Amino acid sequence: MRRDSRLSGLLHVLLHMADTHEPVTSERLAGAMQTNAVVIRRIMAGLREQGFVRSAKGHGGGWTLACDLDKVTLLDIYEALGRPALLAMGNRTEAPGCLVEQAVNAALSDAFDTAEAALLARFGQVTLGALAADFRTRLAGRNLPSLEQQDHGAAS
Repeated sequence: MRRDSRLSGLLHVLLHMADTHEPVTSERLAGAMQTNAVVIRRIMAGLREQGFVRSAKGHGGGWTLACDLDKVTLLDIYEALGRPALLAMGNRTEAPGCLVEQAVNAALSDAFDTAEAALLARFGQVTLGALAADFRTRLAGRNLPSLEQQDHGAAS
């Protein structure tokens, strides 16, 4: 099963946006996420509806952050993405007639539910501000320019 990396990619571009003091076009963000600009516009429109970003059309337009990074959590962004599946594993059948498979499903479903609850709880504890601070700490440990000055693919 293919991994869904939208959350990771979106967090990546949001942190780039936090360090860029000008609007960022969908095309530029698409380059950073290695996808199509239409996909970016669809994802960012969902974030705009939640008040996390804003957009401006025309020359000099693009996407900018519209939120306080210290108040937005990974859970907020995950939910704005439409709560994609967290686990790639699942039960073989959802309504088995076999009693053995019913026992297996019960055990696995409990484990999956517990794991998902723990992951979502952790997402709720980590803010975009904490990610940005971690990035800046890592950057300070190296003699590198800010994201705005770096050549980091198409997102800088």
